[in-house]
Amino acid sequence: MVPVLQLFRRDVPALAFPPGTDVLQVLWRPLVHSEHDQWSPVPVLRWRSTVEVLAEPLLEQATPPYEFDDDYVPQPCVVHPTGTVEYPNWDLPAELLERVGEWSAELEETVGISYFDAFTTQQSKVGGYPGWTQKPDWPDCACGIPMEHLLTISASESCGRRLPVEERTRPGSGWEVRAHGEHEEDDSHGMAMSDCGGVYVFLCRSCPRWPSVHRYDC
Repeated sequence: MVPVLQLFRRDVPALAFPPGTDVLQVLWRPLVHSEHDQWSPVPVLRWRSTVEVLAEPLLEQATPPYEFDDDYVPQPCVVHPTGTVEYPNWDLPAELLERVGEWSAELEETVGISYFDAFTTQQSKVGGYPGWTQKPDWPDCACGIPMEHLLTISASESCGRRLPVEERTRPGSGWEVRAHGEHEEDDSHGMAMSDCGGVYVFLCRSCPRWPSVHRYDC
């Protein structure tokens, strides 16, 4: 398996951690699996403590996987958490979705940005709403309760409307003007995931051990 994301509680204070933990690690085997017809890597969550992590030898770099798909192996990078407020994408009730769709069309014609582009973050994130690119597929837990969206690992990391203005001029942001043919360096995780895919991780805090599942679209 390869490490995909590591978060510390101090960096995301709004995220609830299980008692005795303050580190969340997300890993997956970088190959496509057909589990539940998702045809994607299967995320595995590890809730740990900083004391536990530092008690073990730290590697300079992750061990390369024996077998892998390049689209699902992240290149080394860091996260800079930025808080934001967002709203549901395609998860709105049908009647409201129709009304919002009409307003969105007017908004896009007027300012060039639709509701669906501007009001739901498309980049990797913790919490909030999935930035579905296909029909929503929100899971229910085995206990019958709708599961909570924990996080998204998105292929649209270095672009999108929610990239902070301060970061739009950095190399690899996708926003800066480039000469024709100039090579663009990407300083995000570098995973294509079918160009515009996303792996959405959900969990249930009402059940012991906080079971998790995932969804994938592209």
